[in-house]
Amino acid sequence: MKPADILIAVMVAIIWGLAFVASRIALDELPPELMTALRFTIAAVPCLFIPKPKVAWSLLIAISFTLFLGQFLSQAYGIAHGVPVGLTSVVVQSQALFTIGFAALAFGERPTPMQTQGIVVAAIGLLMICGTVGYDFSVAAFAVLMISPLSFAVGNLLLRGARGVPMFDLFAWLCLASAVPLFVLALIANGPAATWTSLTHLSLASALCMLMLGGISTSIAYWLWGRLLRDYPAAQVVPFALLVPFVGSAASSIVFGERFGPLRLAGMLTVIGGIAVMVLAKRPQVLPKTA
Repeated sequence: MKPADILIAVMVAIIWGLAFVASRIALDELPPELMTALRFTIAAVPCLFIPKPKVAWSLLIAISFTLFLGQFLSQAYGIAHGVPVGLTSVVVQSQALFTIGFAALAFGERPTPMQTQGIVVAAIGLLMICGTVGYDFSVAAFAVLMISPLSFAVGNLLLRGARGVPMFDLFAWLCLASAVPLFVLALIANGPAATWTSLTHLSLASALCMLMLGGISTSIAYWLWGRLLRDYPAAQVVPFALLVPFVGSAASSIVFGERFGPLRLAGMLTVIGGIAVMVLAKRPQVLPKTA
């Protein structure tokens, strides 16, 4: 990779790591549904100037509801209900485990031995983390958070159906497809009066966090990441995503003073180690189709 593109990849990972901290700050004033709706509304502003990409509405909505709505709403819910930001950033990255597993089921992509080892290591790390659930946040909050990597993984696979589409245009319209139902959900869950009060009493700090989440983390960072994946093999680009949980955990420790016990910290490091093995492994083999 060119030095400039390496810098871009590192910058995107840092932005995504800091986005977890920005989400936590915004969630102090906004309910999860409304915060996620605002995030995608800001990111969908380019839809005013660019036409819908040549993707069927059914596929567009399916990708949007998994890769964006499901992933980020469950993240917001988990953080809002006490799951530490640093831990959240690690759990979300476990999507690599589920992506490989779902690809094996849906497309017959058999994991390589090295990927299988990575899956086992990451799964052990998640079990270690599960052993710490219930002390500082509820089992229900962690269960909802686990929807995030699952939804992320399904969205990754559905995204294959939109190859050849301009990445920036696609992500803008994916955000629009998520923003509309999320606003409806916010109105149902919180009521029109409470929703309006939250919007009109938003502090400057939370407003800046929302601009960072929608305009930078969702719109610009995803576009840059998509360009890197277009120009380079995934094996060169994807490992940079391993920086995200480290940035998220470090930033959370500085901003919120988060500390992790030995078992949880060991579990987080084990998950990251398993993910590293998976993303650095060779591409999976495709199983031969039987008659």
